[in-house]
Amino acid sequence: MNRFRASKYKNTVPRLPGRADWISDIRAGSAVSYGNHIKSSCAFIAFNTNSPGGGSLGILSLKNGNQDKRQVSELQCHADQVTDFDFSPFDDGLLATCSADVTVKLWRLPDTVEQVSSAQNITLGPEAARVECVLFHPTADGVLASGAGSTAKIWDLTQQKALAALEDHGDQIQSLTWKKDGCLLGSSSKDKKLRLFDPRTKPSAVQ
Repeated sequence: MNRFRASKYKNTVPRLPGRADWISDIRAGSAVSYGNHIKSSCAFIAFNTNSPGGGSLGILSLKNGNQDKRQVSELQCHADQVTDFDFSPFDDGLLATCSADVTVKLWRLPDTVEQVSSAQNITLGPEAARVECVLFHPTADGVLASGAGSTAKIWDLTQQKALAALEDHGDQIQSLTWKKDGCLLGSSSKDKKLRLFDPRTKPSAVQ
């Protein structure tokens, strides 16, 4: 008897939306980094663009369902390439970005994309190396993880300061992920090792 249960999704197929629901004519960028190049909240989609220097993101509002009226605005984020970005799970209009210019920025996106160029921001850093990844905490509002060089940091966004520096990496951090309940932070590095941290107890890896 097969000890593995068959998935109930094994015969499912994706249902592609019709052309009327497509979002087209978007000039996405071809930036090279370890981060993601498209993210979405319930209100906005953000993606890298082919802007000079790579320091911009395209912002598309999802609040208006009429495709003919959708408008992509450009957010001038950084002085160098945007390497990663993430939306807060608690606030659809709060966007974190990081860059090769060694900073992390928080952006308050306005209700309309026409006003994106005037979005307010807060800068965290500068760091000792280019910041490759940012990731909001899944269960604690106002907590953000970032990876720059061989160091990951946990930021308190209310106080705008780092709560912990997780330096137990042998090389460039390539990605970060939170456990679903937020009690552990996982990281991968160019030294080909996966590490787990409990930022509340100690700065070194627990595994």
